[in-house]
Amino acid sequence: MAHPKSRISKQRKRKRRTHIKAATAQIATCKVTGERHIYHRSYTDTEGNTFYRGKMLIKAPELE
Repeated sequence: MAHPKSRISKQRKRKRRTHIKAATAQIATCKVTGERHIYHRSYTDTEGNTFYRGKMLIKAPELE
């Protein structure tokens, strides 16, 4: 098995990993509401309802 000759410090490891970044966020359009949102995130529509994957999770309270 391979073993490092010397321990790599947390700081050195983190410095190396700073350049590994995600690409720009992917934007999806909901088929139900037409809202644009980030993948794998819940989102609200103009009425205040919360949706995830096209299904309503939290209905906005009725204002009188």
